[in-house]
Amino acid sequence: MSGIFKTKPIKTLIAETEGKQGLKKALGAFDLTLLGIGAVIGTGIFVLTGVAAAKFSGPALILSFILSGLACIFAALCYAEFAALVPVAGSAYTYGYASLGEFWAWIIGWDLVLEYAVAISAVAIGWSGYAVSLLDSMGITLPKSLTVAPSDGGFINLPAIIIIGLITWLLLTGVKETSRLNGIIVVIKVAVILLFIVLAVWHVKPVNWHPFMPFGFSGVAAGAATIFFAYLGFDAVSTAAEEVKNPQKDLPKGIIYSLLICTVLYIVVSGILTGVVKYTAYAHTSAPVAYALQQIGINWGSAIIAVGAICGITSVLLVMMFGQTRIFFAMSRDGLLPKFFGKVSEQRKVPVSSTLLVGIVTAICAGFTPISVVAELANIGTLSAFIIVAVGVMVLRHKRPEIHRPFKTPFVPVIPILAIISCGYLLISLNPITIIRFVVWLAIGLVIYFLYGRKNSTLNDQAKSA
Repeated sequence: MSGIFKTKPIKTLIAETEGKQGLKKALGAFDLTLLGIGAVIGTGIFVLTGVAAAKFSGPALILSFILSGLACIFAALCYAEFAALVPVAGSAYTYGYASLGEFWAWIIGWDLVLEYAVAISAVAIGWSGYAVSLLDSMGITLPKSLTVAPSDGGFINLPAIIIIGLITWLLLTGVKETSRLNGIIVVIKVAVILLFIVLAVWHVKPVNWHPFMPFGFSGVAAGAATIFFAYLGFDAVSTAAEEVKNPQKDLPKGIIYSLLICTVLYIVVSGILTGVVKYTAYAHTSAPVAYALQQIGINWGSAIIAVGAICGITSVLLVMMFGQTRIFFAMSRDGLLPKFFGKVSEQRKVPVSSTLLVGIVTAICAGFTPISVVAELANIGTLSAFIIVAVGVMVLRHKRPEIHRPFKTPFVPVIPILAIISCGYLLISLNPITIIRFVVWLAIGLVIYFLYGRKNSTLNDQAKSA
C-alpha cells in the first residue's frame, strides 16, 4: 500500500511532454492572462452577483468578493510556484503527483473531473438562458420544451448542447486558434463591463448601501462561498502549462495578473450594482447587470450588456472545456485512466479523445440537468483542489528544498496555511447536501482507482520492472 503514495519525479513528468504525446507550445504570458480572464469573468459577474447580494451579503457583497479573492490569491501564489516548477498539463493533479504521491494525485484529479464537468454544464445552462432571452427580445421565441431540462418542465436544453458542440469543434482545431478566439471575446466582455461602470457609477445612491451587512458576517461568508463560482477557472491557466513557450516566466504572470484584474473588476461592479439599486431588488433576476441599467432608464446599455454576457459566458465555457480536456489527457498519459483518452492528433497536437469525451458528457449533463444541482458542486471541487495544492507546496519545500524554483511562493508556510484556512472556511460554509454529494463522488473515485488506476499506473509499471 505504501506504493500508492510514491511521487512521480519532476524530470519524468517533464520528459513525457517532449515525445509524440506532447502538446504544441504556442502560448505566451499575454495569452495566459487572457485565458485566465476568459475563465473567470462570466457567469459570476453577469448572474451570481444579484443572487448573492439579495440572499446572503446585501451591499457587503464587496466584502464577499474580497474574501473569495483573498482565498484565491493565496492559492494562486501556490499554483504559480508549481506551474513554473512543473510545466506539465494537468494542473493541481500533476502538482499532487509530484509532491504528495499517486493516491493524492488521483484524489485531486478525480476532484477536478467533477469540478470542471459540473461547471461546464452550469455555465452552458446559463448561456442558454441568456441566448433564449436575447432571441426572445428579437421576436424569436423558442419552445420551452427545447430550452430547459425535464425537471424544469421541458424536454431538453438544446441551446446548451449546441454551444458545447461548437466549442468542442473549436478545441479540436488547435490551441492557437482557441487562444485567438478567446482573446477577441475577452476584449469584448471587458469593454462591456467598463461600459457598465461608466454608465452606472453616476447613478449610485449611498442610501442603497444601508444596511451594509443585513445578514451579518455569516451572510458575507455564505455569499463568498456562493460567488466563489465567479473565480472558478483561474486554475485553468495552469492546465495550459505544457503548451506555453516560456512556462517558468510566463505561467506565474498569467495566473497572478488575470486573478488581480478580475478581482478588481468584481469589487467595482458589485459596489456599483448595490449602489444603483437596492440589493433586495435582485432577488428575482438572473441578469443583474442588465437589470440595473434598465432601472436607471438606460435600455440600450442593457441590450449591449446582454450581448456582452453571452460573449463572457462563451469564453468561460471555452477555457473550462480546455482545462478539463488537459486534465483527462494527463491522467490518461499516467495510466490512471484508459490510454485511449491520451491520444494526441499528430497534425493539430491536441488531445482528440479527451476533447470528444468531455464534449459528449457535458452536453448530456447540460441538456438534461437543472443548474441548481450542479453549481455548488463546482465550488466544493475547486476549494478542495486549492487546499491540496497549498499542502503540496509545503510538503515539497520540506522534501526537496534543493530544487531550483523559477517562482517561489512568498512567506512559506504562512501563505499556504492562509490558503488552507480561507478555502476551508468557505468550504464548510457550503450547503451540507453539497458536501455529502462530494463525499459520494470521492468514494466512487476510490473504487475506480483501486480497481483500475492502481493496476494500470505507468509509475507502478516502472516500479515493477525496476
